[in-house]
Amino acid sequence: MKKYAVIEKDNYIYVKNQGGIDIAYSKESGISILEVDGFAFKDLNKNGALDPYEDWRLPIEERIDDLSSKMSKEEIAGLMLYSGHQAVSTKDSIFAKMFGGTYDGKSLEESGKDISDLTDQQKSFLKEDYLRHILLTVVDDAKTAATWNNNVQAFVEGLGLGIPANNSSDPRHTPSANTEFNAGAGGDISKWPEPLGLAATFDPELVRRFGQVASKEYRALGITTALSPQVDIATEPRWMRFNGTFGEDFILSRDMAEAYCDGFQTTEEKNGWGRGSVNAMVKHWPGGGSGEAGRDAHYGYGKYAVYPGNNFDEHLVPFTDGAFKLKNGTKEASAVMPYYTISYDQDHKYNENVGNSYNKLICRFTT
Repeated sequence: MKKYAVIEKDNYIYVKNQGGIDIAYSKESGISILEVDGFAFKDLNKNGALDPYEDWRLPIEERIDDLSSKMSKEEIAGLMLYSGHQAVSTKDSIFAKMFGGTYDGKSLEESGKDISDLTDQQKSFLKEDYLRHILLTVVDDAKTAATWNNNVQAFVEGLGLGIPANNSSDPRHTPSANTEFNAGAGGDISKWPEPLGLAATFDPELVRRFGQVASKEYRALGITTALSPQVDIATEPRWMRFNGTFGEDFILSRDMAEAYCDGFQTTEEKNGWGRGSVNAMVKHWPGGGSGEAGRDAHYGYGKYAVYPGNNFDEHLVPFTDGAFKLKNGTKEASAVMPYYTISYDQDHKYNENVGNSYNKLICRFTT
């Protein structure tokens, strides 16, 4: 007996499973549904059979194991990479110009396309390079961002195993954008102080509330990962990224980090992961506020992090005792972004002065 109902929308099919998980898919993706035991499932790899990873009745771990076993080396490598910055904007801004693309080899105006359509470059890294992690910057408005996200998901749903895209964003909630690492800020979204301003409230519960509000707005934009919070201890006053931190006190930063990550990730209805959750990617491990002479590690001349006060361990506290120990159901930040520095002479086990991403001792703290 059929236990589902099919509802056709403008450009997608919504399937309501009675007593099960509802599913939806794009009309343009080329996939179809399978009926098994009266329920509907998406045939993502188009093989005409229900594979374990397509079966929403199974435990998530079993579905992940099955999916990973079917992936090629190229597909696995693609999931380890990130796109360049992507703009979805017609506005005359430096960031829209920096991060724009072409449409069938033409400019947006020449092509007659909408800004919410995929660029040639986006189609290429999604299809040819198997990337699924996209960094979204400036957008025209919320509707445009949501439409573009739907177009991205429809495109990748029809490729290979049907792995969806994970759209990410640097912080977006400050009133204006003036750097590459907050290029999406100041748009059609609620406005809040910079993290340093939030820290000035000395109120972690306010920051938790911010995370709850911001996560809803991110999901409305089609964003599922926040490339934040930035919990670097601001111990070097010449560093240019002070306003993105919670200040120089590692205890306050610890409490703010916990509240921020928990607010973004934990949904109120489940006290854990839910449809409104946004992954928090805490950064920059093991701390980016100690760059030599305040030089930033985005550039070669800022490659060393130094600790003249012998306080390396303090820089870890907002991570280990904050972001990795959340009060509610998601338990820990879902991702970590290392900084690009070499934490100079801090590895006393292997004596390696290499980038934090490649240092065996420093990486061990996050596993």
